[in-house]
Parts: sequence; C-alpha cells; structure tokens
Amino acid sequence: MSLCLALFAVLLMDSALFIPPQALAANVITHVTTGSVKIKGQDLPGAKQKAVKQALAKSVEQAVAQLVSRDVFASNLEFLYSRILPLTQDYVVTYRVMAGMTYSDRYLVGVESKINQTRLEEQLKIAGLIKTVTDRPVVLMLIAEESLDASRARNWWTGDTGPYASTVEAIIKAMLQQKRILFARRDTTYPNPTSYNINFTSTYDTQAAMDLGRALKADLVVLGRASTSESGNRMGDQRAFDANIDLIVFDINSQAQVIHTTAKSTAKSHMEYEGTTQALEAAAEKAGMDLAQKIDTFWSRTLRQKKQFDLTVEGDNFLTRFITLKRRMRDIRDIENMQPKEIGARHAVMRMTFKGSSSQFANALLLKTFEGFGLEILEVTDDQVKIRFTAPTVLGDEQIANPTPITQEKIEN
Repeated sequence: MSLCLALFAVLLMDSALFIPPQALAANVITHVTTGSVKIKGQDLPGAKQKAVKQALAKSVEQAVAQLVSRDVFASNLEFLYSRILPLTQDYVVTYRVMAGMTYSDRYLVGVESKINQTRLEEQLKIAGLIKTVTDRPVVLMLIAEESLDASRARNWWTGDTGPYASTVEAIIKAMLQQKRILFARRDTTYPNPTSYNINFTSTYDTQAAMDLGRALKADLVVLGRASTSESGNRMGDQRAFDANIDLIVFDINSQAQVIHTTAKSTAKSHMEYEGTTQALEAAAEKAGMDLAQKIDTFWSRTLRQKKQFDLTVEGDNFLTRFITLKRRMRDIRDIENMQPKEIGARHAVMRMTFKGSSSQFANALLLKTFEGFGLEILEVTDDQVKIRFTAPTVLGDEQIANPTPITQEKIEN
C-alpha cells in the first residue's frame, strides 16, 4: 500500500471526516488535514505529536490560501513559513485527532481543526497581504436609463425626471462589490446635489458630477447612459430589443477621464417590457464585469505610482544589521532607488524611491526575516518610515505562545 493510500485509509477511519469543511461561526472555519512523520527509534509518542503539529500547520496554510489570492500566496511563502506557521497554535481554536496509524516507519494522523479566521485575517491585514478598505476606491455611480416610452433619460441627480430605480445600476454595483470596490452612497437613498450647492445643467454634466463625487468623498465617478430600442428584426410575433450601455469613469484627484467601457445586448420577446428588461440585464452584466476589472487595474496602478520618502533606521549592533537590511531590501522588487542622506554609528537616513506608498513599503519590510535580529516599525507617515532593530525572537517548540489555549477534544491512539 502506498503512502497516499495509507493516508486516505486514516481518513476513512472516522466517517465524520466526510463532512465538508464549513464555518461553525462567522469567524471560525473547519479543516480536515493529515500529518505524516518518520518514527525515530522507538519514539512513537514524539512522532504522533509532530504529525499532529504538521496537520495543524496544513490547516492554517489552507486558511491563508482561502483569504488571499493565489498570486499573493505564492509570492509570500517566506512570510507564511517564517511568521505564520511557526505560530500555528495561535490560530487554532480547537482540534480533534480523528484517527492515527503506523505505516512502515512513519506515523500517520488525521486531524479536524477549527481555525480562528478573524485573528488570522488581522495578521494578514497588518502584513499587507489582505487589502484594507483604505486600499480600495470609493465610487459614485450616476447611470441614467432611457426607455422606449420616455422622452428623457431617468436619473436621480437632476431631480426632474420622475421616480428612479435602476436595474442597470444594481447589477453593475453587484459586479463591483465582487472586487471589493466601495460606494459613496452606502444606503438606499440618493443624496440631493443641491444640499451641497451643486446644480446639474444637464444629465451628463461632468463637472457637476465630479463636484458631487468630491463632496461625497468618492475617488472615482461613473457617469453613464443605458438605453433600449426596438430592432427592426422580427420572427412572427417575436420582436427583438437592443440595449446599449456607455460608461465613463472620472478620477476625482486628476479631474480626468480614466476609463471608458461599453456593452451591447439583444433579447427577443413577445412583450416590450420583458424584451427591454432582458436586454438591459444582459448588457449590464457585460458592462459590470468589464468595468470592475478596469477599475481594479487602474486603482492598483494608481497605488503603485512612484513615491519618495525617508527611511530612518536606528538600533544596537547597527552597522552589521544595517548592511544586512540593505541587502535584504534588494529583494523588494518595488524599490527603485536607495540614496543615503545620513549615516552615523547608531542611525542612518535613506531616501527611498518606491512604487507604492510608505505604508506599503513598511508592510513589505515586515514580511522579511533577518538572521540575528528583528525590525520594529516606529512611525509611518507620507514622508517617512522610521524603524528600529530589535533582539531576535526564537521560535522553538516549547516557546510557541498561544493567547487562547487550544482545546484538544479527543485523542485516538
């Protein structure tokens, strides 16, 4: 029997393992994992303990993979193996050894564990692996809809076109939410532009739209038009209806148009309302998907624009540690240049040119490990990052702390 089959047999020993992993609470997720460790000499208890630790580490690893994208996971293995997995027990709420067996010279174990997703997510946010809300753009959407029976496009911002309920806006908004894009209008009510001393001279008054976006603390304004028309094509009593959506995105900071997307769709129906609605919904899905991708790309590029700031470094054993720090910073790909401004016996100041903000740079530093010392981030502003060398933290098995004690529900020999 191969090792893979033996591990599978371990899982079959307890039918509870067929239950798919699921969250028992909003901040707890359940995983089933295996461990396999070689038995050294007659130390079977030691092999069991290490196999359980290995299975728990796999569970935490799976939880990280669920919280971040594949690219982020793959590019931050050093952080995972140096900062997260050595402290596996910090994230394990409870675990159960479901089955164990010896196979050849190895001990195999199957473990069900519950992971504190909230605590893990907090650590990943601190490290910058999960984007916080401040990393995502805030969007104001102004989409006017023209129907076959209306002489003018209905909207909510000019206040003179009657009731407004936009199917297109709802669909596109759902698409943007999948990219974790935020909205200036958080509730179901629409703001009154005149409350901000803003008057639209026309439905597509771009300056007024950007003024309203700024007043509502938006980063981007989506100004668009959705229209329907009846096609000349017919098949019996089946009529064809076309929908067209045209969206322009303006950047509040630069006051410039940064994105343009269009979408078209056609639907067939015996009834006008059904046909136009189906066509609009299909076009909105296309437009929303394209818009979400374009906004995400634009905003990522905006966050990665080159910025300059000072890096101030201080601490004991300064020279040796500073040389090591400079070498490790060469591995941070978004650093374009490092120029010394001051170098003393116990401190140094470097002028950094970095593709991103100073806080993103600080997060990148936190992901690095250093032999013989650590780093403490003392201060992060737009113009400066200040760090200090600290004594190393040794992570032996007996030194792994666990603020919330693990409950071992069951051990099966």
